[in-house]
Amino acid sequence: MARVLSVLNLIQSRGRYNAKAIAEELEISERTVFRDLEVLEFSGVPWYFDEHDQCYRVRPDFRFPTLTLTEEEALGQALATTLTKAPGLNVGSGAAPTTRKLAATSPEEIKDILADAAEIMQVFDLKLVDHSRADSTIKTVQSALLEGKRLTGVYESPYEEAPVKLVIHPYRLCLIKRAWYVIGHLEGETEAKTLRVARFKTLRMLDQPAQVPENFNLRQHFANAWAVYRGETSYDIELKFSAGAAPIVTETEWHHTQQVKKHRDGSLTMTFTVDGLEEILRWILTWTGQVTIVKPNELKERFVKTLQAGISLNQ
Repeated sequence: MARVLSVLNLIQSRGRYNAKAIAEELEISERTVFRDLEVLEFSGVPWYFDEHDQCYRVRPDFRFPTLTLTEEEALGQALATTLTKAPGLNVGSGAAPTTRKLAATSPEEIKDILADAAEIMQVFDLKLVDHSRADSTIKTVQSALLEGKRLTGVYESPYEEAPVKLVIHPYRLCLIKRAWYVIGHLEGETEAKTLRVARFKTLRMLDQPAQVPENFNLRQHFANAWAVYRGETSYDIELKFSAGAAPIVTETEWHHTQQVKKHRDGSLTMTFTVDGLEEILRWILTWTGQVTIVKPNELKERFVKTLQAGISLNQ
């Protein structure tokens, strides 16, 4: 039944689907397509073969009961489809199947919006971690979270000498900066850890319940980390950006503690409260020549040392 409805969704969409195209889209044989079309005809679905476009169509006035979308909701769905097609975000089938179903059963004006929006909106060059080989891993994490089960797998970290086998009680699946992470505590421990999904070599769900704290809060877990990993020490950061960099650096909200003070000469001062220095140091290095580290001195010393190492390697 699900397959027959999939055939109906395709021939009700704005695409041009003949028997061969339907077979390729649904990964079935053309003979099966013809059988499913017979089922639709027997069920009273008024389909026909459009000789001009050489594809199957359904009479325009035929509708199944469906959700009524506003134009804004249709645009939102189209945007979700565009986002989930982007490399790095394309986990599973994304929002595309839902959009196709809505397009197949919506009025013409909504159908036009869904089709046109897909052409005018595009996500390009996000520079996310390649998750193409981690698709099954992400689905495993999703299933474990929904069913409240533990996970076990082999994790390869650049900070460990060899891969390690872990048992995890998962709390959340998060997209942070450039990669997907699973948040949870390891078997035998209580403190939550942040593990990059793409670093799992194997992962499977166990038939054992996960122990997830009822009061777990993602913001409290990350606290004032610049990105993903919290340092043990909290620092008050003060940076002064040149007038040339000021308009660009203020276009982005870099951190939830960010404060900005503009100066009469066009320069500005930005302050943050950050747990750990490693991650923010890498960010500051991208502004070399346009930023002065006012405080703390420890950060300034690390910045200078890193630049000197870079110069030495490239002389």
